[in-house]
Amino acid sequence: MIKNDAWITAAAKEGMITPFEPQLVSSIDDQKVLSYGLSSYGYDIRLSPSDFRIFKHIPGTVIDPKAFNPANLESVPLHEDDHGKYFILPAHSYGLGVALEALKIPDNISVLCIGKSTYARVGCIANLTPAEAGWEGHLTLEFSNASHADCRIYADEGIVQLLFFEGEPCETSYAKRQGKYQHQLQEVTLPRV
Repeated sequence: MIKNDAWITAAAKEGMITPFEPQLVSSIDDQKVLSYGLSSYGYDIRLSPSDFRIFKHIPGTVIDPKAFNPANLESVPLHEDDHGKYFILPAHSYGLGVALEALKIPDNISVLCIGKSTYARVGCIANLTPAEAGWEGHLTLEFSNASHADCRIYADEGIVQLLFFEGEPCETSYAKRQGKYQHQLQEVTLPRV
């Protein structure tokens, strides 16, 4: 069953989402922002300004998830203007960022992380990402710019929505099996085997 705002609030008070915003924020000091915080059946997390990387084109390079070369990624500078802080995701490129909020998922909950429609409508697609029962840390987030133009990706503003699903308690949670992406820091976590 998908969990509602009352359940998300109670779980956040127990440490599931830190920091937690108990309402949907769509403006700060009369300036519009991409919404973040609690919604009816989900929670919109923010993109951290601490780390964003894009894949650079290196002719002849094959990206191998079993032997990933960090040299295939380059850090992107954080910009700021009257609209806010942002990274640039070039046209037809792929980037990795990290969530501002830390998560601590209960053992009977699985989370789906889905893209926000505002970004999808400009051609920026967030990869559907799960956070399994018992997972803890800052989610590494994946973005594809399918458009022909560069796209701003705003930091400290809503970037993806989390949907929480409850099931019967599992025998082996992500924490118990010591999953390879457990306890991610607020920095991009590279592929691991």
